[in-house]
Amino acid sequence: MKHSNFFFKKKNKLKIFDICKKIKAINPIKDCNINNIKDLHNADVDDISFFNSLKYLDVLKKSKAKFIITQEKNLKFIKNFCKPIVVENVFKAVAEITELFYPNSLNDNVDFNLISVNKKKYKKIKFGKNVLLGKNVQIGNNSIIGHNTIIESNVVLGSNCNIGSNVIIKYSVIGNNVRILDGAIIGKKGFGFFPDENINLRYPHVGIVLIEDNVEIGSNNTIDRGSISNTVIGKNTFLDNQVHIAHNVSIGKNCVITAQVGFAGSSKLGNKVLIGGQAGISGHIKIGNNVNIGGGSGVIKNIPDNTRVMGYPAKELKKFLKENKDN
Repeated sequence: MKHSNFFFKKKNKLKIFDICKKIKAINPIKDCNINNIKDLHNADVDDISFFNSLKYLDVLKKSKAKFIITQEKNLKFIKNFCKPIVVENVFKAVAEITELFYPNSLNDNVDFNLISVNKKKYKKIKFGKNVLLGKNVQIGNNSIIGHNTIIESNVVLGSNCNIGSNVIIKYSVIGNNVRILDGAIIGKKGFGFFPDENINLRYPHVGIVLIEDNVEIGSNNTIDRGSISNTVIGKNTFLDNQVHIAHNVSIGKNCVITAQVGFAGSSKLGNKVLIGGQAGISGHIKIGNNVNIGGGSGVIKNIPDNTRVMGYPAKELKKFLKENKDN
């Protein structure tokens, strides 16, 4: 699904020296313009990115980013791939750079542009009572919007969608034939923060939520928008009730995720993944294609393709059953 991020206004290119000054870089660099800040996956040659974990070393090697925010301890891993900019606190520096490019990046206030539905504008859409829409909302034909639902400014909703009652959608682009059940909240900022001396500071969220075609979102799901990258739900994926999806999570196509599963930030799922109820998925891990995760499992490391796991910590199903055959 192609899209543009029209939710957050970005400044034009910034000078790398001004960026280094803002983040108190140990090795400031001069005479270069930077277009944007992006994650390693999506950065282009005129963007700045960041590296703070060896989990992403292979991604770093393939990244197009010319400049990388990092700590001194990581220099031996990255000096051959890009130009490092050394700071004491990577997360704080990334947050400060994001705020430079996106001055309203910490905003998560109520959309005060909400108004009642103009039914003349949306002639082929059926609305329940007390629906509120923000500015520039796009809704495809033959969609249904339930009672007391709020769709905030610039949200895109495809055709033949069915949105339940008491749903809130913001900072999201949603495909065709998507069903969102009652009480879901989609596009709020994620639970991203970092400690700085004696206080916790909020991490900016300028990503969005992308929901592809033919997806079903269960009742009372919460899906957080991305911080710098996006939160993505792939085609034909079904989520049961009370599922939580944190910022930057990417779920593949044709997945089935049952009730009360929780995803920590930046976890990645392949296609055709089945997850049983109340499982927990740790952050920054990768789950392959055709994986089956048993209910109540705790996944704390990567899982390869075509694997069945269960337990806490999750282990291969045969091993789990053997260890628990007498219980």
